Amino acid sequence: MGKTLTEKIIENHFVSGSLKSGEEVSVKIDQTLTQDATGTMVYLQFEAMDISKVKTELSVSYIDHNTQQADFKNMDDHQFLQSFAKKYGVFFSRPGNGICHQIHLEIFGIPGKTLLGSDSHTPTGGGIGMLAIGAGGLDVACAMAGAPFSFVMPQVIGVHLTGELKPMCSSKDVILKILQLETVKGGVGKVYEYYGKGVETLSVPQRATITNMGAELGATSSVFPSDKITKEFMKLQGREKEWVELLADNDCKYSKVIEINLSEIEPMIAQPHMPDLVVPVREVEGKKIDQAAIGSCTNSSINDLGIAADILDGKTVSENVSLGISPGSKQVFENAIDAGIIKKLVKSGARILESSCGPCIGMGFAPSSGGVTVRTFNRNFKGRSGTSDADVYLSSPETAAASALFGVITDPRKVKITPKDYSEFTKSDNSMIIPPASEAEAKTLEIIRGPNIKPCPKASPAENNFEAKIIIKTGDNITTDHIMPAGAKVLPYRSNIPEIAKYTFEAVDPGFYENAKNAGKGIIVGGENYGQGSSREHAALAPMYLGVKAVVVKSFARIHKANLINFGITPLTFKNTSDYDAISKDNIIFFPSFIDDIKKGNEVKAINKTTGKEMIFLHDLTEKSIDILLEGGMLNYTKKTV
Repeated sequence: MGKTLTEKIIENHFVSGSLKSGEEVSVKIDQTLTQDATGTMVYLQFEAMDISKVKTELSVSYIDHNTQQADFKNMDDHQFLQSFAKKYGVFFSRPGNGICHQIHLEIFGIPGKTLLGSDSHTPTGGGIGMLAIGAGGLDVACAMAGAPFSFVMPQVIGVHLTGELKPMCSSKDVILKILQLETVKGGVGKVYEYYGKGVETLSVPQRATITNMGAELGATSSVFPSDKITKEFMKLQGREKEWVELLADNDCKYSKVIEINLSEIEPMIAQPHMPDLVVPVREVEGKKIDQAAIGSCTNSSINDLGIAADILDGKTVSENVSLGISPGSKQVFENAIDAGIIKKLVKSGARILESSCGPCIGMGFAPSSGGVTVRTFNRNFKGRSGTSDADVYLSSPETAAASALFGVITDPRKVKITPKDYSEFTKSDNSMIIPPASEAEAKTLEIIRGPNIKPCPKASPAENNFEAKIIIKTGDNITTDHIMPAGAKVLPYRSNIPEIAKYTFEAVDPGFYENAKNAGKGIIVGGENYGQGSSREHAALAPMYLGVKAVVVKSFARIHKANLINFGITPLTFKNTSDYDAISKDNIIFFPSFIDDIKKGNEVKAINKTTGKEMIFLHDLTEKSIDILLEGGMLNYTKKTV
């Protein structure tokens, strides 16, 4: 039997474990990326391992999240990151150069390589034929130290594309359709692999839009083949020599096949407040909007901006709408200027924002109170935009531009234009990438540290018998935004765990911080798909700092579960779902033989001392995960084993 493309890349990087779906496998990581909201902690963790230089083929530090500089904190982080990169062998992408995923695709992505990033949308690299995986920052730090990355060998879901997209329909509509079919938890433990004649009709940026939002499915990754379209993209970037052809075998077998006829795709839109609440645009057409935003790592290539400019060319944005444009990179920005795209957008009344994540993470351009905004982004969780009561819709650039023009959600097919291909204007630009120092120079360099940069706290080893208080009980689909919010107020504290911990669960339970501090040892209880969304390890780091010892839920999202283990918090699930209903906040839970239970099987005994009820929790920890917990987290484990 032939092999899928995913299987080929994993086998080519295999270190240990099993290639059987559902079992743990460890692979060599070729490249890593970080961004500034997660990167400072990553490099503090790497520094704590006492290793003189990164051991990957390539590691890149990007500045794209915390680019607002209302005070010293963000720029202090940037100076730390730049000085660290120079000293330890990491390339550094300067503020203003753009969004990590867009730049990595342009300058560094190589088909067939493995990429591990401390950002959940790292699978964007699958658009160029990489196996790109989002992970917690500590996993990335360990990969830079030379350790393999361990994860559950995924099922490979085949997405068979046929036909060709019709005018004013886009690849964003394709991934929104898949989200409608698969839901935000449908991809857990899976890689979505695209194949078929329809693939040949999609450009690399279009493919990258699809792989980017595979993160919203909860997927480990998504990947497209590396073919002649990939080669043409890399040729435009001046990197044709790095291209290799990578295809799945014709007789490979997928765990499941999803059939998508691109010719039948229509404009789609995700309604508030979840990326899988997807309907055709025509079903919500006519709803008044206050704002539109085009950009983010999902839709900010030159053709994304170009189609918006052509829709708005010679017209003016509706008087009641504010339209913001975020080019994905400095390269895209420059090329869009050369192509006349920026002039068209500016003349239409659009506001040109910085090439950064910006509004997507609530960092500026927030909607009005109770406002309705249509965005080409990848997430619309409640409050993520920076406005707690705003309604955020996710759409294609075509739909966002048409809606901005008419002031209401609009099916873009009503705008009669012929879409153009602006790819010919592509000129590669890596002038804002700073290479690392030579080994001799590196020895003389000092790391710059501002007062907001604090050491990474370490977890304590697991205890065999202990009791802890339930400090919060949540429902289903709790995101990492719920646990640790983003936005201009909180993000500057990403390098200061004692300070950022004060915002833990702020939007769910404002009293969580004080309750956790007073409890000493705590337990979090949750429902289905706990921890979905961003890879931010701070959603595990801050609870660890506050004394959380275990999280007991109905089911976990992949990255957050791994982050909990990395920071010494044991992830458990209910054996009997009725126990979820019987357990309450402030109950005291006693574990009489915690470590013994974890070592000997998959059941952990617990007694609710408040009610007297005995319960069984389950775990699926690997031998390595148990060792990590016993060592007090991945940092201690890696320092001991690498």
